[in-house]
Amino acid sequence: MAPFETVEAYLSALSGPSRDAVERLRATILAELPGAEERISYGIPAFFVDGRVAMYVAGWKGHVSVYPIPEGDEAYAAETAPYVAGRGTLKFPLSAPLPLELVARTARLHLNRVRGTGQPAG
Repeated sequence: MAPFETVEAYLSALSGPSRDAVERLRATILAELPGAEERISYGIPAFFVDGRVAMYVAGWKGHVSVYPIPEGDEAYAAETAPYVAGRGTLKFPLSAPLPLELVARTARLHLNRVRGTGQPAG
């Protein structure tokens, strides 16, 4: 893919199922990251909170991904294990329902990390 200047440009380059999945991920993430700013970083949509990147999403031909994987929560690690693809990547196939509650929990963990609250993600 060519470099994108805006999230909208990135989305317009995605195919239907991938774009729909990324849109659903975005809505879920934005609901958990109040006031987050979206912009392109490393060529993909990124969500910034308090001026710091919280997380990224990307759409591909057969899956969508969320980056990075938060660390330090054993229950969360067990829940995400089926989706781990490489170091720091959660990969969700387009052929299965998106685990949106898991994505919401991921966003909450990242919010806690960025803000340094140390509170459980719940």
